[in-house]
Order: sequence, then C-alpha cells, then structure tokens
Amino acid sequence: MNRRNFNKLLASSFALSFAACSSVTSMTSTLPKDKKRVVIVGGGFGGATAAKYMKRYSPETEVILIEQNKEYYTCPFGNTVIAGLNDLDYIKHDYKTLEKKYNITVIHEKVAKVDGESHTVILENGDIIPYHKAIVSPGIDFKYEKGYIEGSEIYSPHAYKAGAQTQLLREQLKGMKDGGTYVMVAPANPFRCPPGPYERISLVAYYLKNNKPNSKIIILDQKNKFSKQGLFQEGWEKLYGDMIEWRSAEFGGAVSFVDPIKKELTTEDGIIKADVLNYIPSQKAGKLAFDSGLTEGDWCPVNKKTFESKIVKDVHVIGDAAIATSMPKSGFSANSQAKIAVLQISRMLKNKPVVNPPKLANTCYSLVAPNYGISVAAVYEAKEDIIEKVAGSGGLSPMNADEGVRATEAEYAVGWYKNQTTDIFQ
Repeated sequence: MNRRNFNKLLASSFALSFAACSSVTSMTSTLPKDKKRVVIVGGGFGGATAAKYMKRYSPETEVILIEQNKEYYTCPFGNTVIAGLNDLDYIKHDYKTLEKKYNITVIHEKVAKVDGESHTVILENGDIIPYHKAIVSPGIDFKYEKGYIEGSEIYSPHAYKAGAQTQLLREQLKGMKDGGTYVMVAPANPFRCPPGPYERISLVAYYLKNNKPNSKIIILDQKNKFSKQGLFQEGWEKLYGDMIEWRSAEFGGAVSFVDPIKKELTTEDGIIKADVLNYIPSQKAGKLAFDSGLTEGDWCPVNKKTFESKIVKDVHVIGDAAIATSMPKSGFSANSQAKIAVLQISRMLKNKPVVNPPKLANTCYSLVAPNYGISVAAVYEAKEDIIEKVAGSGGLSPMNADEGVRATEAEYAVGWYKNQTTDIFQ
C-alpha cells in the first residue's frame, strides 16, 4: 500500500466526521433545566459502554456521546485481520443503535478540550457543550522517539490504533517475500493490551507458516518479560518451531535508533534489517487528556472507586488513559471501568452514597493460532487508593494443556469478542 492509498484509507475513517448538525449542537449549548446531563468523550470500549449503561442506570439523564469518527475499529481481533483470518469490516462498529435504541445524542466532532472550570466540552468547530458530569475515554497516544517520528507509521506501521494502520500492516505482510524477515518492536510498560503484540506475532507466524514458510520473525522487546509469556512461548515452539525469535531488552532487544523508511533498527548487537517493520512505540494518555489538564506524568490519576479525576472535579477518566493499577490497559478493563463509573455517577447525581467497594473484572483471550487459544482473567476490588486483584479470582490457562483445551479457548475467544461488542454497541 503506497502513501496515496494509505492516506485515502485514513481519510475515509474520518469522512464526514466534522459534519455534525449545527441544530444538534445548538440544542445542547445550554444545560437542560429539568434533568442532569452527562457528556462522554470518546466512543471506544470505555466511552461507548459508558453512554449505553448511563442510560440503563439513569434513564432520566441526558447522555451525549462525542466521537469524531462515525465508525469505530476495535483493536481486539485486529490481529486476525492482519493475519488474513478476517477482513477489516469484521472489527468495524457504528453508533446507530446507541443513538436510536437508547436515545443517546451522538455528535461526530473532534473535541478540543474538556474545561473543568467552566464545566464545558469545547469542540474544535467552536461549539461549547456544558455538562453536570463528564466522562473522558481518550485512549492512547504514542511517544515518538529514537527516530520514529510522527508520520513514520506510513512506512513502519504500529497498527496499535485499528483501522487504516491495521490494513496497511496486512498489505505489507502480504507483500513480503518468502524468506523475508518480519521485525516487531514491542513497547515498554505500561501500554495498551499487554498480550496484544504477542498474539499478533502468533497470528503473523500462522500466516507465514502457511504462505511464506521460509520467513523469520524477530521480536525486539523493550522489557524483559511479557504477559502470558510461558503460554505464548509454549505455543510458539509447538506450532512454529524456530520461526520466532524473542529478544529481551537485557539481551539484545533494546532499540537505540530506528530508520522507519529503510526499516533498519540499531541495537547493541548491531543493525537489524526488516522486510516488514512493525514498530509499536511506547505510550501515554491520549492528547485530549493533556489538553484538558487531566494528566500527571504520562497518565491520568483517578479516584479508584469512582474514576473521578484527582485533578479536575466532575470529570471521570476511564480506559487506557486512567491509572488503574493493577488492572491492565485492555478493552475489557475499559468496559468494566465504564460500568462502575456510570453506576457511581448515577448515584452521585442523586446525592446517594457511592458503592463501596466496587468490583471490577478483566478477561483477555489471545489466539496463538485460529484453533489455539489462551486466556487470563481476574476480579478486582477498588480500595482506598488502589485497585487490587481479589485473591483466588481468575487465573491463567494451564500449561501443557491438550489440543482440545486450546481449541475450546479459541472458540471462547470468538464468543468473547462477539459478546463484548454486542454489550457495547447493540
């Protein structure tokens, strides 16, 4: 995929996103007199869930969801698109059901800032929407460094925001010669979906084994261990032999410089040349969080029981951008956090005590192959200023399980995705 085609695909994901009707925003330019208003910014796993469940918990509340794109591509199951197991439409969702079925006002505009002092959301087109409570789910942005600058993704995609990047990496993988080298740079902690890079490697290996079996995969990791490591490496050895080479940061994985155009990486062991370079940068909260004064360091500190910002009153931050240790930054975590946040907000708006302590959950399935799944799950409890895993809850898939167990978990993974997206967008 060349630059022109990439830009066309990227532009299509934003098509008409700035065409929200002025009549809609004029209707929302003042607070309603007879009810409360909650404005939600961001329509991903966190924001879309918050909009739907705010209406469920508090039907009388006016809910406004602001998301600049009319279509949302999920990162979960994006790796199946890269490997050619599904097409891009499989991970595409829209907001029509939320708008029509749940009476949620959906505005497709870009937000410039959430102004906590004036209790308003300011759009880039100049419109101002006041709120009683705001929920911000700004996702992630990237730390451009070591030669990987903004725009580098055209040549060496990260594909860690789904859509155009997903399709680009798919096209590059298809175009790679048999006997070529696919190199991934896996980011330092913390980052979105800790098992995500390693599921991607697994499914890329599945594609290469079946289409370009003389190829090689190198993972240059910016850390010394990774999520579900034993399970992944067991699967790699069993299914793909010596095709995959993982290098930890301590032993040759640390990258000091990258040339994204030439697809060359400098490490302590010298320069590594890739035919396809999947460079996943280290991450931070989305730009809106910084512009709205919600960050401390790279992420957003929140009250763990309500997800209200510790910096800006009446603004709640959920999803990848929030500091919610020890919950991983995942789609399921965002979904769980959204439900707790709106439950607490619905009580706060009625001057009722918040639920104490709230329980949260995370479940994450990973495909090592289409019929080989692994998982991790946990239940969490929000205490004073920390979210802790409930002792004895959840756990990992067993090591050395038979093919039937792995196949069943792969089926569960598909069911998990369908159930999650239905829960959020339907």
